[in-house]
Amino acid sequence: MPLLEHLSELRKRLIRALIAIAVGFFIAYAIDDWLFNALTYPLRAASHGKVLLIGTGVAEAFFTKLKVALIAGVFIASPAVFLEIWKFIAPGLFESERRLARPFVVFATIFFVAGGYFCWAVVFKIGYAFFLKEYASIGVTPTIRISEYLAFSAKLLLAFGLTFELPIFAFFLTRLGMIDHRMMVHYFRYAVLAIFVVAVALTPPDMVSPFLLAIPLLALYGLSIGVSYLFRQRETAVAEPATQS
Repeated sequence: MPLLEHLSELRKRLIRALIAIAVGFFIAYAIDDWLFNALTYPLRAASHGKVLLIGTGVAEAFFTKLKVALIAGVFIASPAVFLEIWKFIAPGLFESERRLARPFVVFATIFFVAGGYFCWAVVFKIGYAFFLKEYASIGVTPTIRISEYLAFSAKLLLAFGLTFELPIFAFFLTRLGMIDHRMMVHYFRYAVLAIFVVAVALTPPDMVSPFLLAIPLLALYGLSIGVSYLFRQRETAVAEPATQS
């Protein structure tokens, strides 16, 4: 396609993805109270219900509900969003690879949701317990603004969701010829360092939380090596008969 057609196609896919997120938003807004309770549960559990969440603006509760619904809407709409991403890149793939649309959407969604769930179930629990202990160490009773809590939580949820897409990225970078399994194994030490840097940057400053992110990321890196290896093996198997003929 010429550049303008690429841009037109990208715009169409973005519009469809935004429509899917809007639908997810309205679905989430219908259960917004339950979602807010679920989102604040790790903080309330870590404090045994003693932390006071406060609002300091007239419309803060209303906008907080909208933001919670939007975050949940992204996760609800993630299959449709990944499908639109696939449709945008599919013209650059071989016919046999285009058949991978369903596995791509399924696994991309699973990894994205799993990353968000891992953040909510594990990282929030340990991270918020650490922060509350810091308040206790200086004799201060925490009162936390709901908007600040939401902004902090949303960033972590989306960050974990995206980082768990590592095997999907490995597949496409291998497909583009930018990496392969040998390169990933060769740079494993640097990858470990980069993973721990990312883990420290995304998690609370304690000794446990970075490992809670680094360990699954290391496992995902190993899975990415396997994905890259299998794709290269398949590519070689397809190329050999063509060379012989």
